[in-house]
Amino acid sequence: MNWLDILERINQGEDDYTEFKRGLGDLKPVGRSIAAFANTDGGVVVLGVDDAQTIVGVKEDAEVVSERLTSFLHSGLSAPVQAKLGRHEDPQGWVHWIEIPRQRGFEPLRRDGRVFVRRGRASVEPSPAELQDLYNLFGYILTEERAIEAAGVESIDVHAFRTFLERLGLDLTTEPQPDLERDLRNRGVLAEIGGELRATLYGVLAFGKEPQSYPQTSNFWVECVAYAGIDRADEVVQVAEGKGRIDEQVRRAVGWLKGLGRVERYRGLHREDTLIVPEKAIREALVNAVVHRDYAITGSKVLLEVFDDRVVVTSPGTLPNTLTPESVQAGGHPRSRNELFANYMATMGMMEQRGRGWPVIRRAMLEHDGTEPGLEEDRAARFVRVTLWTVPLGEEDEGDRGA
Repeated sequence: MNWLDILERINQGEDDYTEFKRGLGDLKPVGRSIAAFANTDGGVVVLGVDDAQTIVGVKEDAEVVSERLTSFLHSGLSAPVQAKLGRHEDPQGWVHWIEIPRQRGFEPLRRDGRVFVRRGRASVEPSPAELQDLYNLFGYILTEERAIEAAGVESIDVHAFRTFLERLGLDLTTEPQPDLERDLRNRGVLAEIGGELRATLYGVLAFGKEPQSYPQTSNFWVECVAYAGIDRADEVVQVAEGKGRIDEQVRRAVGWLKGLGRVERYRGLHREDTLIVPEKAIREALVNAVVHRDYAITGSKVLLEVFDDRVVVTSPGTLPNTLTPESVQAGGHPRSRNELFANYMATMGMMEQRGRGWPVIRRAMLEHDGTEPGLEEDRAARFVRVTLWTVPLGEEDEGDRGA
């Protein structure tokens, strides 16, 4: 791209493929634009031009500017950027430009841990759905063993890891003890990328200090919503976020549900104040949702919804392997998509004996109000949904029941 090409872009103004900057500054705005162009369809950042399409020139020494840009392209983003630099001396000063091609690699480029895309004349962070599409486009498949490049060894809470080892029955007081980093790596908490140790998805969500602080994990939590009615069109009366490590997510979501109040039920002549649904049933449904969800679906959360007639837990993804709703309800042989998460939750006392999840939910609901829980899988929309009815059959029109 030569000076005449740049002049034509200046005359046309900013658009999906062109952005102007008055100067170099601290490079943060320039970095966001570079990442956005690289993650989308490519483009050009022109330095020394203002928003009114007027050439104002970059005042710094031209060689110094070129050196700073070269260094930034190499180490200023999450991965080196293959871009072309150009410059021209105008009567108003130097105009520099960075020609950024569309790039595809291990995962989208990030600036300061954040992903950007180009939308019109702006460089913005993508929505959860757009972020999922972007990761899919890059071919990034997130599993529990996949390393999170921005999460280093310091991202792991060592105390939480040691607590887990103690629950496994290991003696941490005798010498010699294994090297910590080697132990973290052997247990799937860390993995190597390019010669550097990085926390895995399992490490971040089981032992991370800030589990939702990375682009890939920002939506891995439980969204809690209560409605004043029987469908999503009704008024939302309360919302909450069950964030943290996966065991904390379950505890916080269950705690939120408890806070919604209790209901009166009669057993013979005796009145009982009980939760909307049994704690054992909702806890098991949530544990299964966070453990067995498809973590390759990066833009979706586990959803806990409370309606007047039911409580619903929706998990992103389909049932793992060859399981079907019928085989799960029949007590089929347990198969987990995420074995590390399953073993972690079992060790932390959050999960019933493997294979007993659905029988536990069913028995709890039958004892609670005589209702049969529902299990639905939608392979096209990619979700699994558990429904716990709060109104026994016969107290409402069966035809009004929906998921």
